[in-house]
Amino acid sequence: MSYCSAIENMQPESRKLLHKNYHDYFYGFPIHDDNELFGRLIMEINQAGLSWETILKKEEGFRAAYDNFNIQKVAAYNEKDRERLLQDSGIIRNKLKVNAAIENAKTIVELQKEFGSFEKWLDYHHPKTLPEWIKLFKKTFKFTGGEIVNEFLMSIGFLKGAHSENCPINHEIFKHNPKWK
Repeated sequence: MSYCSAIENMQPESRKLLHKNYHDYFYGFPIHDDNELFGRLIMEINQAGLSWETILKKEEGFRAAYDNFNIQKVAAYNEKDRERLLQDSGIIRNKLKVNAAIENAKTIVELQKEFGSFEKWLDYHHPKTLPEWIKLFKKTFKFTGGEIVNEFLMSIGFLKGAHSENCPINHEIFKHNPKWK
């Protein structure tokens, strides 16, 4: 069952609305802001081993904990910040995931210097097959396995498959010129 059709059967209504909001307005739509791209990467990394619903419920906590996903600020985090994050119940308190967020921010700062932006780095490598993307991400970033890379790239419009073909949102995304188009 696709995410598109699964949402209609979700209960209670609050759960359905949480997923429907993400599905209808964010999932698969291209993102052109580096901080938001970084934020989506953080969220996808943190989803590993957990439900996406858990991450959606904690999105505001992630935004608050990681300075609204400001890459420059997160790249400058020190040991005190790591400890603060590991004590923050508003996020996933996993040392590997916290370290990945900070180290990946540092990596993105370097990519921005070389390519002008994180988005331009992604554009530079487009198109690639999923296995090629996975290899590139594993070489470049921390804590980026196959499922994380696949979901990240689908969620930002680089890979097709976020929505079923007959989903009305798929047609809406198409108007925003996703990379898979």
